[in-house]
Amino acid sequence: MSYAVSAALQASIYQQLFTDPDLGALVGANIFDALPSGALPSLYVALGPEVAKDRSDKTGGGALHEFTISVVTDSAGFAQAKIAAAAVSDALVDAELTLTRGHLVSLVFYKATAARVGTGDTRQINLIFRARVADE
Repeated sequence: MSYAVSAALQASIYQQLFTDPDLGALVGANIFDALPSGALPSLYVALGPEVAKDRSDKTGGGALHEFTISVVTDSAGFAQAKIAAAAVSDALVDAELTLTRGHLVSLVFYKATAARVGTGDTRQINLIFRARVADE
């Protein structure tokens, strides 16, 4: 198994989201790898958990990374979060990401969950993507 490409994949995903003009128009610079201390913005995107599975073969090391991108809002209702979630998906699905190690074989949307968080107005959409990478 090769988990060696994980950091390069994460950095490239973050860069892709941060520089996407459509997503930026919705959330500005509020795209986080780690949540900042203090008050959070009304709408933001956060990189979340990841699970990697071996996909090595006789040609070399590789892995399938299943990772979560969360869209969170404190607005009542899901409309604003769903628009931002669509922009996240548009920015990532089939993106041709350049990695500092290895290369991306494919990047696809897998599934999403949308839920209210707690008893307040906070809504969260967790988008799960699958990225197949090869280590060179």
